[in-house]
Amino acid sequence: MKGVGKDLPSFLFRPVSYRQPFLTVLDQTRLPARIRFVRLRSAEEVAEAIRRLKVRGAPWIGVAAGYGLAVEAWRLTDRQLRTGMKRAARMLLASRPTAVNLAWAVERVMQRLKGTCLSPEALRLSVEKEARKIEQEEIERSIAMARQGARLVPKGATILTICNSGALAGPGMGTALGVIFQAHLEGKRPRVFVCETRPLFQGARLTTLELLRARIPCTLIPDSAAASVIEKCDLVLVGADRIARNGDTANKVGTKMLALLAKEAGRPFYVVAPSSSFDPRARTGADIEIEERPADEVIRCGRSRVAPDKVRVFNPAFDITPAQLITAFITDKGVVKRL
Repeated sequence: MKGVGKDLPSFLFRPVSYRQPFLTVLDQTRLPARIRFVRLRSAEEVAEAIRRLKVRGAPWIGVAAGYGLAVEAWRLTDRQLRTGMKRAARMLLASRPTAVNLAWAVERVMQRLKGTCLSPEALRLSVEKEARKIEQEEIERSIAMARQGARLVPKGATILTICNSGALAGPGMGTALGVIFQAHLEGKRPRVFVCETRPLFQGARLTTLELLRARIPCTLIPDSAAASVIEKCDLVLVGADRIARNGDTANKVGTKMLALLAKEAGRPFYVVAPSSSFDPRARTGADIEIEERPADEVIRCGRSRVAPDKVRVFNPAFDITPAQLITAFITDKGVVKRL
């Protein structure tokens, strides 16, 4: 890729790659056991990949959705183009409801269709250009966040995190994990406790993989062990899928638990998120729709059943951390502290 992304550290993944007329994604449901790339040929296939967490992380979801519209634009005939793109946009918006980056990216790309004087070929090129621009901007944001956040990481710090917020979650450096990568590159020698993280053990499978590739010492813990290690930690770093106007933050389920533990232990709790994850239309966390995952993710472990047939299951993918529990937001615009 041209521009700022070319100088990124070699240990970083790039799980989404667009080359007309296909979108290629690293199937993150297969990691770490297998590295398997899949080629997506339509917006429907991109939406399904997002829904099944083959591509995930709020920034990457937005970028993938933008490229999904580009793929669809090249697939449709001239006569189908405008109506087909509107259908594709609705399909992508429905794939995962919590991450605001998805809606933001889809709406931004769809603005390109408002130029009624453009030919079908020009429209396709315009959509593709906007999707590429979104990815490049997210890379730039990730680098800015990493540099801002690394200033808050003491030398030799022990950090607690949840979910996956590295290059597998967002272009470039990622979000919260990007801060850790930058601190490592600056010679601060951070160590990390990684919560295993529901759903699909994204901390265990993905975050540990990224940290080990970067040669950053890490220890995997069950989510329920966070209270047992918080006193050993200097700070907590997490990402975000959507941030309301009042600062309430939606992130992977278990994040609120870490925020409560950090407050009780007197440790700083930082949310690392690009400006694209802030949603001015959500007044508070109550306005954020929380995705619920299938019950099978809880009652089964692989192919083995671990719970009775008729047990009720509540399996939210996210929770809402109240703004008053957040020490500061680390963004590409700077560090925003709670008043």
